[in-house]
Amino acid sequence: MATTGKKTAAPAPATATPRLLAGGNPQIPKGEGDGPVQAWIAGVPGDKREAARQLDALIVAAVPGVRKAVKWNSPLYAARDDGWFLSMHCYARYIKVAFFRGAALAPPPPEPSKSQDTRYLHVPADAPLDVAQFTRWVKQAARLPGERM
Repeated sequence: MATTGKKTAAPAPATATPRLLAGGNPQIPKGEGDGPVQAWIAGVPGDKREAARQLDALIVAAVPGVRKAVKWNSPLYAARDDGWFLSMHCYARYIKVAFFRGAALAPPPPEPSKSQDTRYLHVPADAPLDVAQFTRWVKQAARLPGERM
């Protein structure tokens, strides 16, 4: 077999560290299930990785059978097949948790959105998370109709 002498780049191994986008969000291929979400968490910069793990574990504990996916480089969570109720995105100073029907939660998460329905929670790596309140929000959000994406 003849070769052209050109070297081709080997495909990146599955364990390769993902490229970080602006703000430190890991670039992860779209995918359904826990695997892509765990890849996203593994790619979160070290100072926020434990917070991402904790958020994922709390969501799983609060919503048995939660459905997961990564789209647009962000993990998404759904309780049923009627849409997504929550997503996460990594920024330089915090992880932004989006509750797509957050305005309907009691009390609503603290950060507003351009969308009338969406509310955000900013989770910095160096501040304690109110686990009880976060869990209440997740349980409430999982009972509401989700976002189609």
